[in-house]
Amino acid sequence: MLVSILCLFTQLGCATTERQANKPNVIYIIVDDLGIGDIEPYGQQKIRTPNLQKLAHQGLLFTQHYAGSTVCAPSRAALMTGLHSGHNQIRGNFELGDFTDEREYGQMPLKPGTTTLGTVMQKAGYHTALIGKWGLGGPNSYGVPTKQGFDYFFGYLDQKQAHNHYPTHLWKNEQWFGLDNEFVHPHQSLPEGVDPNDPASYQAYLREDFAQERLTQDALRYIKEHKNKPFFLYLAYAGPHAALQAPEEAIDQYDFEETPYGVNSSYLPQRRPRAARAAMISHIDQGVGQVTALLKELNIDDNTLVIFTSDNGPSPEGGADMEFFDSNAEFRGYKRDLYEGGIRMPTIARWPGKIAAGKTTDHVSAFWDVLPTLADLAQVKLKTPTDGISFLPTLLDQTNQPKHQSLYWEFHRKNGYHSQAVRIRDEQNGDWKAVRFYNTKQGAISPVELYNLKLDPSETNNVAAKYPQIVAKAEQLMDSSRTRSFIDEWNFDYNRE
Repeated sequence: MLVSILCLFTQLGCATTERQANKPNVIYIIVDDLGIGDIEPYGQQKIRTPNLQKLAHQGLLFTQHYAGSTVCAPSRAALMTGLHSGHNQIRGNFELGDFTDEREYGQMPLKPGTTTLGTVMQKAGYHTALIGKWGLGGPNSYGVPTKQGFDYFFGYLDQKQAHNHYPTHLWKNEQWFGLDNEFVHPHQSLPEGVDPNDPASYQAYLREDFAQERLTQDALRYIKEHKNKPFFLYLAYAGPHAALQAPEEAIDQYDFEETPYGVNSSYLPQRRPRAARAAMISHIDQGVGQVTALLKELNIDDNTLVIFTSDNGPSPEGGADMEFFDSNAEFRGYKRDLYEGGIRMPTIARWPGKIAAGKTTDHVSAFWDVLPTLADLAQVKLKTPTDGISFLPTLLDQTNQPKHQSLYWEFHRKNGYHSQAVRIRDEQNGDWKAVRFYNTKQGAISPVELYNLKLDPSETNNVAAKYPQIVAKAEQLMDSSRTRSFIDEWNFDYNRE
């Protein structure tokens, strides 16, 4: 009754009271191929990311949060479904079609009726939106976001299209949304005889309508329009995944010694690849800053959980210089590796008044923990199995945080070379990490490699011979942590010949 009376006198007061009574908003920001060493909160010194640094100062920085896989589609599938890659529908980048607009078919789609982050948050009363890269179902498939729990979608359906940051179009819900760009194929080299040091040699590849800026602006619009009711925004930038492209004025902000990329190249030529990648990361940082500033302006800052992360480790594709930027920090491996550099992710969570500012956590967590965490936050009971454990107690600095006894990954390559990894909790003897490789063409399995991450986070000292009992446990977990896939090539006993 009192609230109703107050509403008669002040519309702002009514809206504020209603907003406080609602469940917290959630903005989950994921970027593509960003290494744990690529941003300032984790020690980056050459790429400017002041807004992410501020996010870390105001929130919680994770030192042991893992991706769902070491490439795009299976990693995002683990995030969406709460299932690791041994149980997930999507266990690799199963590509359909090609890179042209005419054959934009996307990836293996999620099945109808799949429990996703979107469906869970819808059930909890949230308006749900995906703005950015999807990769779990192409145009006209049953895997499109609007059929997988998202009320609104704007971005890339096909992750192959996201190899071009100046595409001809994005998608709005299930409709083609044209951009002011002529088509350019994202995989081509400079013509023979062209001078790679001449700026004029790259003019044919330049476009004006930067898709990543479109994503930021649409996210800002969405937040403004949904500020008075609970919303879940999954903001999925496609950078800094190759091709290395950014507005020229943004690239101009960095002055590095460069080696042009474009002669016999696999991605679009780029005269200044180091500066371009740095500009892509700084552009994402600016977008994060605009989002957090808007939350404060709209007075919903303290009612919004923001999580920032990356989908897998960094990649040297497109001319990216991982060593120059120390992109994987102290860790071994890059994208497509199940060593730490391929799966240990930069991750920051911020929620003013709820998450203690300026803290760091070494809680071991992974993408499949996000779904039960948000279900816990939204107070909705899950009805389907998950491999995850809610890390809401860690976010809220509580002492009752359950822990994983083990984490499992598997990765499948088209060439028949596959890998498995398992992390085993052992508080007395060490933090064990085991890796095993398969060559399904030859039916060969490599010996298990074993590392003590507590003593050897860089995975340089294989101690398998010293700890046969831990190796045996790792082998047992590698065999028992998975079910057979309906895709033959995602089974370790498959021989394509």
